[in-house]
Amino acid sequence: MPYSVVTGDVFRAHDDPGHPESQARLEAVLAGLPADARRIAPEQATPADLARVHTNQHIAAIRSFCRECPPDRVCYLDPDTYVTRGSFDAALYAAGAASVAVERALHGEHSFALVRPPGHHAVPDRAMGFCLFNNAAVATARALRRVDRVAIVDWDLHHGNGTQAIFYASNRVLYCSVHQAGLFPGTGWPDEQGAGPGFGYTINAPLAAGSTGADYALVFGEVFIPAIRRLKPDLVVVSAGQDALFDDPLGSILLRPDDFGALTGMLAAASPAALALVLEGGYGPSHAKAVRAIVAALDGVDYVPGGGEAKASTRLLVEAYAGGGRAALM
Repeated sequence: MPYSVVTGDVFRAHDDPGHPESQARLEAVLAGLPADARRIAPEQATPADLARVHTNQHIAAIRSFCRECPPDRVCYLDPDTYVTRGSFDAALYAAGAASVAVERALHGEHSFALVRPPGHHAVPDRAMGFCLFNNAAVATARALRRVDRVAIVDWDLHHGNGTQAIFYASNRVLYCSVHQAGLFPGTGWPDEQGAGPGFGYTINAPLAAGSTGADYALVFGEVFIPAIRRLKPDLVVVSAGQDALFDDPLGSILLRPDDFGALTGMLAAASPAALALVLEGGYGPSHAKAVRAIVAALDGVDYVPGGGEAKASTRLLVEAYAGGGRAALM
């Protein structure tokens, strides 16, 4: 199956060089891409696209705050999350690029939206955790106008509280998140399973510090992929944050770059639908190598997860899901 990347220079308008989530990290990733990688230009999301998952008040507040930020200055919404005068337009391109990647996937082509700012912490009415708008959710909600069911797999180091909140009551979106337990934003526990018709469509796998590719492969193979196969989604979206790498400064998970290639291959083999990936976190020296492994896996390279044996705590978590009562789709 062919693959493409959706990216451009439009994201540099949102930049604080001293912040972990800076333009430099995206440039490092782009410099590491294969020379023959097909690049697709991003398009801007519309306010109507954003309004499917965000309140109009939130959209207007971000627009206003960016416009009021002085030129050549950085303004902070909270201690973690900044904007510049150009951030609103950059965020529209980030959400729009995610939708372009989804469109490519729906036409049978794996596609990776290499964007910033990231999105999975943005809840309907609030920006947080480096995120202004929820790129993966915007793209998923737009796709749901044409398809019946979508699976979102979030392998970022941190739990995607925003994506979970947006689809928590939906039985059309399966949300699977694997993340380091106890980190920001403090959500993502196994008892968070969805609400109403969406009960059982949220699956969280919080893992202990020091977890490796073996732990992730066990969660994917025994929990996430069986749920995806039962759902039979028309589309698989990946919130692809590579901050679970061994050398990332924000966490204590020990994935190696090739592990992300292995996880990508597992997801690609689990569904006949192409993958649409959207960049989330990833701030360490090995980030570019991990993204290169991901696109190599999209291009057909096989990877084997490393890390030896899975932790006992991971096996207990997987057994709890396999034993039933945790998720309706298991």
